[in-house]
Amino acid sequence: MLDREGYRPNVGIILLNTQNEVWWGKRVREHSWQFPQGGIKYGETPEQAMYRELEEEIGLRTEHVRIIGRTRDWLRYEVPDHFIRREIRGHYKGQKQIWFLLRMTGRDCDVNLRMTEHPEFDAWRWHDYWVPLDVVIEFKRDVYQRALQELSRFLTRPAQGVQRATTSHGPRYLRQATGGRIISIDEPDTTGTGTK
Repeated sequence: MLDREGYRPNVGIILLNTQNEVWWGKRVREHSWQFPQGGIKYGETPEQAMYRELEEEIGLRTEHVRIIGRTRDWLRYEVPDHFIRREIRGHYKGQKQIWFLLRMTGRDCDVNLRMTEHPEFDAWRWHDYWVPLDVVIEFKRDVYQRALQELSRFLTRPAQGVQRATTSHGPRYLRQATGGRIISIDEPDTTGTGTK
């Protein structure tokens, strides 16, 4: 579904923990990181699409989050031709996005990167709000900057006295079956493969 100008309606999600850190996902088999995002289906509102994408991409449901804010208007980015399938070149320009700022009310263990057969992410971590945009694919960086800037007005001071369950800021990986058991994201790698 494209608008008259060739932009596909889309939602972007910035998910905060109690320390105002953002959920930062590593794309499957890539060295780039990004926020969850996805297209708005015909008949969906941006909010409905956001909840659907949140569950499909990171396994969180409405009871795991609270909406804090959203961008006032669409933020657009153009996709370079070499990223566009040949059959839609000329019609498709890029994405127009409504960005949502959410507060996680669930727990880290509620995140599940394998909700679909084709996961978007293979690792995730909490990161400072102002994420390093050099790890975001170049054509999305300006929209990320504008979304973070606009939504920063909704930030509050981190909750006092809240302590992390873990002090590690390292990435958490997809759970993988190994020898008949599931390796938790918090267990050390004992398989010798370098992944958990």
